[in-house]
Amino acid sequence: MLKAYFSRYLDKFERQWSYDASYMRDVLAVNSWSFLKFMFGTQAADRAAAPPEAILAAGLAGTLSEDCGPCTQIGVDMAAAQGLDPAVIRAVLAGDEAAMGETAALAWRFARASLARDMEACDPLRDEIVRRWGDKALVAIGLSLTAARMYPTLKYALGHGKACSKVVVAGVATPVVHLPLAA
Repeated sequence: MLKAYFSRYLDKFERQWSYDASYMRDVLAVNSWSFLKFMFGTQAADRAAAPPEAILAAGLAGTLSEDCGPCTQIGVDMAAAQGLDPAVIRAVLAGDEAAMGETAALAWRFARASLARDMEACDPLRDEIVRRWGDKALVAIGLSLTAARMYPTLKYALGHGKACSKVVVAGVATPVVHLPLAA
């Protein structure tokens, strides 16, 4: 029964976002409880706890550290559907801190420093996030960064990450900064 419900969920998800979720179907076929736990884990962030631009920047930093196309595109599409400014989305994808705005740039720098395990850079950025938006925002940004990495990592681990693709924001192909994997 769980498998049938989640299979319909994936059908709808794929149609809504024009996304190939075959790797998630593999998880579901093998263990529906693992699928459920994975899905709950990736939805842990309270997106209302931090500014949307900060959530976007941290999430895309995480995705870009693991992916070269489809997972990045779905993150972009979901951000656009939430009403985020395409110019901010493009700036985050390009790693252009000046163009992404102060809010996104703070979360972007924090996410990048976290991924690099650069605590000298990360600590003051973390403090600034807490000062501006509070502890709940820090947790939301951290969980967004983490969850964004889970999908492409699982996709590649299961053998489905074989093709890169260009990323499109509001109908325009957009350059994407390719972030190195954290050490």
